[in-house]
Amino acid sequence: MNNIQEILEYNKSFVETKEYEKYTAGKFPTKKMAIITCMDTRLVELLPKAMNLKNGEVKILKTAGAIISQPFGSVMRSVLVAIYELGADEVVVVGHTECGMASLQADTMIGHMVDRGVSKEVINALDNSGINLNNWLRGFNSVDEGVKHTVGVIKNHPLFPQGVPVHGMIIDSSTGQLELVVEGYE
Repeated sequence: MNNIQEILEYNKSFVETKEYEKYTAGKFPTKKMAIITCMDTRLVELLPKAMNLKNGEVKILKTAGAIISQPFGSVMRSVLVAIYELGADEVVVVGHTECGMASLQADTMIGHMVDRGVSKEVINALDNSGINLNNWLRGFNSVDEGVKHTVGVIKNHPLFPQGVPVHGMIIDSSTGQLELVVEGYE
């Protein structure tokens, strides 16, 4: 059985036994908070548990490294939607220890792309059209730096409202311990 078949088989039982009822929530975050965090598999359950978050309390946005690299990209748009349309009035950026983005090398990733069938001509055409893949695919030097960068992108965005606190934290991906690196109330 493949992954999709396994998911669908489980889902049929999930719906029939009404397991979904314990997750019933509204679309507006009751804690009025948006969280930007990494897509790391270790954080799927650890982050909400470590922050004592329940279904329906916050909006959680996941992106590689908890990074907003494009101020007018989809992640920043989602932050603005959370603020202006869904009632969030606070933002928390949560990076984590042992993040793969801290060691991401653009050249290595481009090599993996070529290995999986992306032609060198496509890579060169993108580079020649003004898309700097080495910049776009680059990671960061430290998790602390990455969190502070994303906090800055949000706080300094021309469409982000003044007075909305933006915090930065790092979660230990093994223990769940949180460290506050940017205090957004100050």
